[in-house]
Amino acid sequence: MPIRNLPSHIFKPIANLERVRPPQAINNQPHLNLLYFQPFIPSPIARDLFKFLRNELPFYRVQYTIRRGPTETLINTPRYTTVFGVDETSIFIPGSQDIATTNPRPIGDDNASSESTQTQTSTPTLVESRTRAPPITLKDKTKYNHPPRPIPPCLDVLRQAVEAATADGTHYNFCLVNYYATGDDSISYHSDDERFLGPNPTIASISLGGQRDFMLKHKPVAGSDVDAGKPLKFPLNSGDMIVMRGETQANWLHSIPKRKGAQGSQGRINITFRKAVVPGGTNNYYRYNVGDGAVYRWDELSNRMVAVKKEKETEGEKESQKVNEVKVEE
Repeated sequence: MPIRNLPSHIFKPIANLERVRPPQAINNQPHLNLLYFQPFIPSPIARDLFKFLRNELPFYRVQYTIRRGPTETLINTPRYTTVFGVDETSIFIPGSQDIATTNPRPIGDDNASSESTQTQTSTPTLVESRTRAPPITLKDKTKYNHPPRPIPPCLDVLRQAVEAATADGTHYNFCLVNYYATGDDSISYHSDDERFLGPNPTIASISLGGQRDFMLKHKPVAGSDVDAGKPLKFPLNSGDMIVMRGETQANWLHSIPKRKGAQGSQGRINITFRKAVVPGGTNNYYRYNVGDGAVYRWDELSNRMVAVKKEKETEGEKESQKVNEVKVEE
């Protein structure tokens, strides 16, 4: 099912965001480097964007197994997830219809205008970044385990706004979206310090919908009391954004804990932008944020996410799958 473009009353304010106040720089703890925008998106726009994305995006409740010694454990992801993007070794380029009507720059190119990206309708093609050839690997192995999906225009305009607001040269190629339906949905303490993100990755995190506490604590350091303090707590409101930079991921853990009462009664969407540098990042993100289970869609009548039959592949996914099936003859 195609993801609609943002209506103009949401798109235009986001594409032309003006900072009412500068972000708060938080670097008063060891190895901590944050930018805290309160808000990044004005409240009325954040409210409408939350409703739009909850209605439009496909979500998943991913299950996977982990091995602890000889025992395999089934993990049920305690939130709804979805992901778009591809690592920097590949890129989406506009399809033939786009080339005839718009500037044929790669999808997500900052030099392309927001308006042309917003009106893109044809199917992008996934190619190697350097050669523009189909993405394949040697030794008769496909490059990607799941067909990557381009960041849709309704999220790409946010990516461009985030990059413009931070103005630190970071270019994001992945967008992960979490939906916390109730206070029982959560994410445990973790850090985004995987090698496929490169050294000192920058992660931008936008909150929409209900308020939830964002917790940070320093990783344990042997022989030191640097982690002895209480966790830091940020009650994130709709439209707020936290950008984690520098040594933060290497030294700090963050989480969204379960909550009861008022905080647990409202749905919340979290959008994170990041940059993966190798195919391992693409395979990781699609495995743990899409998986191979049912698709969930927001149902207005029941006011909840409902599982639908596995949706038909989009033309883009079919094309990507055909590309993945191409092998190199040895």
